[in-house]
Amino acid sequence: MSIPDATIASPSAFVEQMVGELSLQPDLLDWEQYWRDVGSDVSASVDRAGTPHVRMFDALGHRIDEIVYPPDYWHLLGEGYRRGHIWRAFDEGSPMPFLLMGYVTSFFDPGLFCPYTVSMATAVAVGKYGDAALKSQVLPALLRADANAWQGATWMTEAAGGSDLGAAVSTVARLNANGQWRLTGDKHFCSNAGADVAVVAARPEGAPAGVRGLALFLVPRMRADGTLNVTLRRLKDKIATRSVPTGEIELRDAEAWLLGSADVGVYLILETLNLSRVANAFGAVALLQRAVAEATAFGRARVAFERPIADHPLLAAELDSRAMSLRRAFALAWEAARRLEEVWQERPRYSKRYHEFRLVAHLAKYWTAECAIEATRWAVEVFGGAGTLAENRVERWVREAMILAIWEGTPHRQMLDGLEVALRHGAHEPLIDSFRDVAAARDVDAWRQRWRDHLAQPSDAREATITPIFRDFATFVAEAALARLESA
Repeated sequence: MSIPDATIASPSAFVEQMVGELSLQPDLLDWEQYWRDVGSDVSASVDRAGTPHVRMFDALGHRIDEIVYPPDYWHLLGEGYRRGHIWRAFDEGSPMPFLLMGYVTSFFDPGLFCPYTVSMATAVAVGKYGDAALKSQVLPALLRADANAWQGATWMTEAAGGSDLGAAVSTVARLNANGQWRLTGDKHFCSNAGADVAVVAARPEGAPAGVRGLALFLVPRMRADGTLNVTLRRLKDKIATRSVPTGEIELRDAEAWLLGSADVGVYLILETLNLSRVANAFGAVALLQRAVAEATAFGRARVAFERPIADHPLLAAELDSRAMSLRRAFALAWEAARRLEEVWQERPRYSKRYHEFRLVAHLAKYWTAECAIEATRWAVEVFGGAGTLAENRVERWVREAMILAIWEGTPHRQMLDGLEVALRHGAHEPLIDSFRDVAAARDVDAWRQRWRDHLAQPSDAREATITPIFRDFATFVAEAALARLESA
């Protein structure tokens, strides 16, 4: 199925072509129009201005750690909360509104989807694992349908790194005599650093080493007495995503609430990450669409050898190939979202279908980010020398794409976690079988055997050779998911 130019240039129109008209469609169109009328100019201004700065003290010398952006930025961010980036998911009992609004947002500014994503992850964690008192205090503020909604964040990573949380997390949680938890430690890569509340990984005093000793806590920005509960050491000067402030956070006897049970904390941490990974996949596909849209428009307008370069056979073939890659990537992200919708309220111990979702989430996060990187690099090539200029925007999409491959775990992390869920839970087998209705029987049987052979290897060999099977399996799942969408 071809993609008309008008559809490739519109995130909401493309979604409709892929999955049919949705009840949210008018709101997606309206949100897209807002971006065209207002949001894009604000986003471009923020990107060109560079890293925001921190106002550490007010006029009277009180520590406030306020992140300073242009006022229009806060209006843009608040508009997304008002329109339902977060509250719609809870009203409708589905993460789909959050993901679909995020798709439109990411077509124009992938970085801005990050504050909404970590706010969503925070709200879900509080809604599932907070006690009644905490939920009544925090959840209504996170789900406000206006620009004053509280923002959330997920602060896991410390200076030692993010992949090996069991060894890297040194933040300590202590239970004081009044039964209140207090956290002390430093978080190194904190997206949405000015959030009102954050879910934080920490190790309760006396807990065992490794990931099994970690617990998940909710930490407010302000203490009960109105003073700062967390302090912001500095903001990171990143290569892109300037629309989300990333900083280093200091916790010094910070007030906190335990979420869920401490003995299953690692599972709750992974829940927040896996939700964000699906969001990352939607952001990557939207950015891929933006790259194809920019290249298509430029190719129609740029004339070389007496005709538009998009009409030359080589570029025409490449445009068709990129459009097909976009369709496959969207289908894979949609498969992850569909499976998330089925399990997002599950708690430990998880069902088999939850582990299938985990595997698809790892595949989608990895593969869509790689597709986005390749597509944005290619878009610069289509523009030629003009593609390196900030005025043409495509150089920004390259910078944005590089971050999407890192957020919520590098490609290696996705591969290793996908390998773990296949080895421990056999999630690959029911996933493969679920596509028997749209994939050739010989392909299904071949994939079952390929995984069986791979998992039979010694541990080091399984890890060393995971890249080709994970890449090829992601392609298989993407193509099968697209076949299912096309047959619906």
